Amino acid sequence: MKRKTWLKIGVGILSVLLIIDIIAAFYFYNLAIDRGEKDFLQGNEDLEVSAETKEVLLDGDWRRWVDEQDFDEWSMTSEDGLELKGYFLEAKESSDKVVVMAHGYLGNAMDMGLFGQYYYEQRGYNIFTADARGHGASGGDYIGFGWPDRKDYVEWIDRIIEKYGDDTEIILHGVSMGAATVLMTAGEELPDNVKAVIADSPYTSVYDLFSYQMNRMFRLPSFPILPTTSAVTNIRAGYSLKEASALDQVKKAEIPILYIRGNADTFVPARMSQTLYENTKSEAEMMTVDDAGHGEPYIVAKEKYITQVNAFLDKHTDW
Repeated sequence: MKRKTWLKIGVGILSVLLIIDIIAAFYFYNLAIDRGEKDFLQGNEDLEVSAETKEVLLDGDWRRWVDEQDFDEWSMTSEDGLELKGYFLEAKESSDKVVVMAHGYLGNAMDMGLFGQYYYEQRGYNIFTADARGHGASGGDYIGFGWPDRKDYVEWIDRIIEKYGDDTEIILHGVSMGAATVLMTAGEELPDNVKAVIADSPYTSVYDLFSYQMNRMFRLPSFPILPTTSAVTNIRAGYSLKEASALDQVKKAEIPILYIRGNADTFVPARMSQTLYENTKSEAEMMTVDDAGHGEPYIVAKEKYITQVNAFLDKHTDW
């Protein structure tokens, strides 16, 4: 009798723990992946920036530059039926160079104007940027963290080449989630037109990022909640957190990659960039910026950033 009683108690405890695990998994899915407002990031110390950085991001000259440009709006239906929006700005003088830019988590296409102004005015490039699925004017009720988006970017690339010709040279440049997006894209079969990738503050995989943040933000272990969250994500968004791996993709990459990291980045730890760099199959370079937090290197060390990017692009593209 005692044995049966303990068995029932054990089954009851396991059932309660399973229910808690499932509830927690849906909570974290809704918190981080479901489309919508993300108040949980407000007041996050890892995302605090200097007053100078905040001023540049919120009211820098690049914002006025973006507002003054006449972007062509492009629409595309993804392979899974989402309507996506992209924005193309032709260079002032005819150019066969196009930089394709990918924005960060909760951002939108025009946030990449911070970098677009440099490419447009200093390098004379055409620029293209898109609202990732689940962001801006693009469709989608979930955030892909770069994984489904990589296929969207392959389609955008194909469309650019179709419209502007086989001689078009394409650069991919992303920040944070956008950096992971372009790295994930780099692991796909791409046309030879894609010449180089610039990844600023990327993460190794969505699973690694969530595991790190669950511990840092919520003081929770990744197991068993994160595997269950991954299963929920697979059911609701069509991808698992482990398969969404920039690390696996760069192990297949054939395109030169420049990694950029801020050594003071505690939101996406700088060691993730180092791991990516050390495991990249193609030619790779690393640039580090002291005292730069997440996504800050361009603002903290703009001259160094531009010098490094210029040297990298001069090496891998034709002027």
